[in-house]
Amino acid sequence: MKHLFTLLLLGVGLSSALSQALLPGKLAGSLTDSTTTKAVPFATVALMDGPKLLTGTTTDGAGTFVLPNIPVGRYTLLLSFVGYRTKSLPVLLTTEKPSLELGQILMNTEGKTLGEVTVAGQKALVEDKGDRLVYNAEKDISNAGGTAADVLRKVPTLSVDLDGNVQMRGNGNIKVLINGKPSAMMARNLSDALRQMPANVIKSIEVITSPGAKYDAEGSAGVINIITKKALQGFNGTATVTAGTMNRGVGTSLNLKKKKFGLSLSANGYQFRNQRENQSTRTALMPSSDGPSQPLSILTQQSSADNTGTGGYGEMSIDYDPDSTNHFNFAANVWGGYYPNNSNVVNRLTNPAGEELQAFRNDIRFSNPYGNGQLDLGYTKTFQKPGQEFSILTQFSRMPDNYVYDTDRYSMAEQLIYRQHSSNYSSNQEYTFQTDYTHPFTINGRKDTTSLKLEVGLKGILRDIGSEYRVSQSLDGQGALVTDSTQSNDFNYIQRVYSAYTALRIDTKRKWNLNAGARIEHTDIQGDFTTTQTKLASQYSNLIPSFTLAKTIKTHTVKVSYTQRIQRPMVWYLNPWLNQSDPKNIQTGNPYLNPELSHATELAYSVSTKNGLSVNTALYWRLTNNAIDYVSTVDAAGVSINKPQNIAQRKAYGLNLNLSSQPIKNWNLNGGGDVRYVDLFSPALNQGNNGLVWNVNLNTSYKLPNNFTLQANGNFNSSWVSLQGTNTGFYWHSISAKREFVNKQASLTLGLNNPFNRGVVQTSHQSAPTFESEARNYYIRRSIRLSFEWRFGQMSAGGGKKGKKISNDDKDGR
Repeated sequence: MKHLFTLLLLGVGLSSALSQALLPGKLAGSLTDSTTTKAVPFATVALMDGPKLLTGTTTDGAGTFVLPNIPVGRYTLLLSFVGYRTKSLPVLLTTEKPSLELGQILMNTEGKTLGEVTVAGQKALVEDKGDRLVYNAEKDISNAGGTAADVLRKVPTLSVDLDGNVQMRGNGNIKVLINGKPSAMMARNLSDALRQMPANVIKSIEVITSPGAKYDAEGSAGVINIITKKALQGFNGTATVTAGTMNRGVGTSLNLKKKKFGLSLSANGYQFRNQRENQSTRTALMPSSDGPSQPLSILTQQSSADNTGTGGYGEMSIDYDPDSTNHFNFAANVWGGYYPNNSNVVNRLTNPAGEELQAFRNDIRFSNPYGNGQLDLGYTKTFQKPGQEFSILTQFSRMPDNYVYDTDRYSMAEQLIYRQHSSNYSSNQEYTFQTDYTHPFTINGRKDTTSLKLEVGLKGILRDIGSEYRVSQSLDGQGALVTDSTQSNDFNYIQRVYSAYTALRIDTKRKWNLNAGARIEHTDIQGDFTTTQTKLASQYSNLIPSFTLAKTIKTHTVKVSYTQRIQRPMVWYLNPWLNQSDPKNIQTGNPYLNPELSHATELAYSVSTKNGLSVNTALYWRLTNNAIDYVSTVDAAGVSINKPQNIAQRKAYGLNLNLSSQPIKNWNLNGGGDVRYVDLFSPALNQGNNGLVWNVNLNTSYKLPNNFTLQANGNFNSSWVSLQGTNTGFYWHSISAKREFVNKQASLTLGLNNPFNRGVVQTSHQSAPTFESEARNYYIRRSIRLSFEWRFGQMSAGGGKKGKKISNDDKDGR
């Protein structure tokens, strides 16, 4: 820890010395048509250092450009735009004159007139960026009017089940970021949050399977970064309206970006519908050490639910550049809504001989009003040397998260026999401070040139979590509700995480690349059940190494990587509130959970051909010690208690393959698959399970004349393996058509999800020393939606620097 702090101080001191010794250079000018004398907007400006591109930008609407932060030296300025001859100008910046104003530069038109040109090529839907896979969601028309869960179903290496639960290569402990920063909404309950985020705001999805030392160590499976749409320069906006059987919504965004100032505003309102039916049979067992377990009781349940959630969110971000080397950014966003989870459950409990012991109907009215407010403030300082940067970032978020339910229990003769009211009012306040410094180096050897980049940083996170839960009941269903003190408590939980990291990136002209680093994190936890005066406390430190070594030969790249990851229990896992809305299936958290530690190794190969074929494949191995998984136990009365526990080990060995191609200029085709062997074992529970799991997906789009586009998507997931059982496989498919009109400012998209089947059936089998069960779940997934989008204003590249923001990877990393 001491060495890492010393390294950070040395880096900051070096940056200060360099900034005082060398003043940043600057180039400025404007482009004008030599014939009409009108400005040439949006032209490309490139500054070349020999054959190497040093920096570049585009001219603004008035034809002007500025290139800041240029070291002294001799360069060539290349100016180009469609319909004009490329112009080349020599440029010399000296210590005495580091800035140069070129004034008006005349651009000569080409000597021939071009007819109308139609560009039919399309950006690849899936791209391999070396350390991450990128799914360009805005290019997928089938996402229009959907949710973030619909988008993630099409992302390579990810699988999303019918309840919206996400896994990366079979592991659900994933950290999800929004624009590189954590979101409390994603931390509270990922599946619910993804259903509540409209797909039309998503630009792309980044999947990082082996995060480096700069990332927080949280997320044993890896990191998902959701990039939302933002303006670059100028003024523009969008308005969207979606109508459908399962999704409805309205949204708008406004963006203003000038040279020094940027403002973005967005607001969305949405509704989503969830329909399901369930039938289950569970046998409670008496464990036996000298023979087969004996059945004690048999519970059968039938339930149905049809719920519609409503919510919305708004965001504002401000960027300010007082000069070419300083950048300030501020952002505020608010989420909120109401998600009911009402259901009707018929219960019948019998003994092994078939005699009825209990029968009743339970009406559940379950509501989850939720909200989240988050503030980000950051400062970034750049220096003369390209890539040298220092930043200070802060974040505050507050998330009230409340659960309230009422249950009415009726006999089979429809007599009210029991009532219960339960409330859980909880909040999560989080304070984060982070500072980072990056310093580049260049080593010129006799046969090779090596570039190095050193990164160091410090970070502190304080999480203050509180939960107040109360239960009141009427034992005969007729009298007044009376508070039950044995089921009520107040719980306070404080988590502090302090971390420091150092990382080194090495790139050579011979196409070798090395990313190596280490991160140390110290965690301090204090918990207090204030009502029962019970306390808990723990602290631990983790040294997290990581490295990635890659070699590129022409268009082929081979990469090997290793990293450790730590998964601290999330708020959702810790909250000890008892959800007894279904009295035969009780759910609760576990405040005594320990973190899980994972080892991740990967060998990857990728290639891109001239005809547009891209192949990315990887062999991977994951070992997780002290793994967290939900475990159920059943008593003689047929009551199941389900809560997260540490189960020892989770192993996975797998191979995944992703292909992307453009067979012809109008046709995009991509798909892939993942196959892995999963092995779970818990010595404490004396139970284990293993099996082969796989999934495949295919996505294709075709661009027709007259601005029509067609797209189809399908994926299939095999059965899943958990510690106590398996779930059968499921599939998902969609068909979409899009038409752009009014000079492509407006578009209308029709989407059909699962058009050939009203619903999907999934069967689960579970077994343990205390029970055996089988459940049949029917999810209604056929839907149709029509989405209209209107785009107005203009935007162009070159809209200033991009501000950094906090990335609590240990909560949802970057």
